[in-house]
Amino acid sequence: MLEGPFRGSVAVAARLVTWRRLQGPAFRRIYPDVYVPYGLELDLRNRSLAAYRLVADRDGVLAGYSAALLLGVDCAPWNAPAEVLVPRFMRPVTGLRIGYQRTPEDDLTEVHGCRVTTPERTAWDLSRRLSLVEAVVGVDALARVGRFDPAQLLTRRAKQSGTPGCQRLDEVVALSRPRSESPMETRLRLALVRAGLPEPEVQYQILDRHWHEVARIDLAYPDAKLAIEYDGARHFDRRQRERDIRRDAMLARYGWLTLRLTHTDVTSDLERTIRNIQGALRARAT
Repeated sequence: MLEGPFRGSVAVAARLVTWRRLQGPAFRRIYPDVYVPYGLELDLRNRSLAAYRLVADRDGVLAGYSAALLLGVDCAPWNAPAEVLVPRFMRPVTGLRIGYQRTPEDDLTEVHGCRVTTPERTAWDLSRRLSLVEAVVGVDALARVGRFDPAQLLTRRAKQSGTPGCQRLDEVVALSRPRSESPMETRLRLALVRAGLPEPEVQYQILDRHWHEVARIDLAYPDAKLAIEYDGARHFDRRQRERDIRRDAMLARYGWLTLRLTHTDVTSDLERTIRNIQGALRARAT
């Protein structure tokens, strides 16, 4: 069955489909000789899998945001192109970011049948080209899934002196907090710091009198007992909302105020969100 991205020539040779049928309405060509079934969502994951089909026989690998996504880190903008590294020149392909480099085996791993750059190597690549905030977002998330210390990027820099984009790595590493559990948590934390607020604690544990964890908070100001929670899509599920309400009430019994934020609060309404947090900190300090 042709359910995901596939090479047309390979499928025809295996008699899974004919060239005539490939040109019909059942399939869509997205890269040279790479097709997907019509109706398959062309999100970054599927475009990345398709890109790998294109470059696998050229010793190509997935890198950048494509590698991050397959490694379990979804931090790319909605319109990010798929990304590959190949050892030799190939013609530019619309919608595909191509880097030319032979990647050392130590920098590679395999995920879902694709060769991708490791979490540390992916963080190295992204952190050198993205804005400061997005570089920290990527390093936070990749260091967490890859279980590496962000300071290893500085060690890598020392071994690869002169690599473009390394000048800002000290700041990226200094701001990185791999305990963060989502890109939005990192973006909000950095926005608060850049607005002049104290840096909140990340994934802060609240313990009962027996030193058992009763809750873990996305971002916290312990002195003010102010909890800031980022609610992703799953929090709009009715049962999850009910659990959140019970949890907030339990935290209130421990003297904590919980502020729950959504995607809009951290993006288009960020200035208002920062003012609200500033106001809550002032009120809790009196």
